[in-house]
Amino acid sequence: MSSQYQQPMAIDAQKLAGQIRQWGAELGFQKVGISDIDLSRAEPRLMEWLDAGFHGDMDYMARHGTKRTRPNELIAGTLSVVAARINYLPPGAADGCAVLDDARKAYVSRYALGRDYHKVLRRRLQQLAERIEAAIGNYHFRVFTDSAPVMEVELAAKAGLGWRGKHTLLLTREAGSYFFLGEIYTDLPLPPDRPVDGHCGSCTKCMSVCPTQAIVAPYQLDARRCISYLTIEHKGAIPLELRPLIGNRVYGCDDCQLICPWNKFAQVSDESDFAVRNGLDDAALVDLFAWTEAEFHARLLGSAIHRIGYERWLRNLAVGLGNVPRGTCGVVQVVTALRSRSDDPSALVREHVAWALEQHAA
Repeated sequence: MSSQYQQPMAIDAQKLAGQIRQWGAELGFQKVGISDIDLSRAEPRLMEWLDAGFHGDMDYMARHGTKRTRPNELIAGTLSVVAARINYLPPGAADGCAVLDDARKAYVSRYALGRDYHKVLRRRLQQLAERIEAAIGNYHFRVFTDSAPVMEVELAAKAGLGWRGKHTLLLTREAGSYFFLGEIYTDLPLPPDRPVDGHCGSCTKCMSVCPTQAIVAPYQLDARRCISYLTIEHKGAIPLELRPLIGNRVYGCDDCQLICPWNKFAQVSDESDFAVRNGLDDAALVDLFAWTEAEFHARLLGSAIHRIGYERWLRNLAVGLGNVPRGTCGVVQVVTALRSRSDDPSALVREHVAWALEQHAA
């Protein structure tokens, strides 16, 4: 937001909207659209989702109340939302399905293979907001990217960036779903774009493939069963009944995206910040489990993975190691690796290591 706020000069809103789309493309966004702030149709669905407890430990989802569905309550004076998307699929990354099929490998969600997207998108959105300011004068704005009570998919859909798929992610015909979303809340009265029609039809592949059956109905996700939630947001012990279903997914899960027919059109990102780091696209579980805490911080500082901390990183890897089938080549190294952390200082890690060793017991 501009620190020295003055009433912006008179603007041609239609012309400015076109310029914003053009500036967004120049800054590397694949598409930029504009939404109004009427989320009244989404609010009852959000309240029902919260009442069902599908948000799990994410108490902040309920704590923010209606700020999520009423942008003007979050940022007073908001009249329009500029929504943007940017591709993240890194070039040259190992095939996700091949990694999942090798139980000795650690599957890391493709969005987390490079630098933390929050920093990249926030900086890019700030640049777009400042370019608008340079053209029209001071105005109120604030940028967001998965960092506040913002209904990103709903706003992006209203802005014409795509449609909500049955897995609850945004989908596009030209780029599938491998992209990040970000928003600029603004007091500018910009003309909204028209939403696009959905094209999921009768397809339910994303629902059927989910390892934990977390997609309980079309467009409805029970986060408590979602592997992304369990390996990233959840701070405690992973429920026993879900551990075998997690397989080798140690940070996030892309199964619903990997199987989606629209992702045959997914586009590789040209953002160097999203390029694979530390070989995380095709790393062995035992190798990652051997990292010391110092190595974890040194290697993953600046990545999305770093936010879960070393303890949960080891917890997730222990589950992955426990799920390596007996008789698999290299299973002796798996058991040796697990035993090396049987006395880990963390009770959380010790408990998951003990469970994993039980899976390998004769």
